Amino acid sequence: MYEGAIIMESLRVGTSLEAFPLTTRRLSRYAMKTASADQPPVWTEFVFEVGDEHAVELADALAGVLDQPGWYADFHNDEENFVIFPGRVFRYRRGDQLARAEAQEHGRTVGVPEPQLDWTD
Repeated sequence: MYEGAIIMESLRVGTSLEAFPLTTRRLSRYAMKTASADQPPVWTEFVFEVGDEHAVELADALAGVLDQPGWYADFHNDEENFVIFPGRVFRYRRGDQLARAEAQEHGRTVGVPEPQLDWTD
């Protein structure tokens, strides 16, 4: 089982992820102090679980529906991380600092503010 988060405002208008059996763990709304000029100041965070058998498909789907600039989604289990940007998926073993740094560098190139490059390692 993987656990992750999607900021609902990061999804392109018209997006639907109905093909995936996501289990809601938490839904919250908060002011984001590190929002960029391209991001709204209030975010809705959807924390979810998804079965192992749907992880790759979900990552690919998210890569196709995340808006630009400056957004990503992520999910992980005890062994690996998925970090998803518009058009790009990073999948790596937890603790792999080189792979994490590569994903973070990509995030910088697509406009993710530095304080937001803080997903679970």
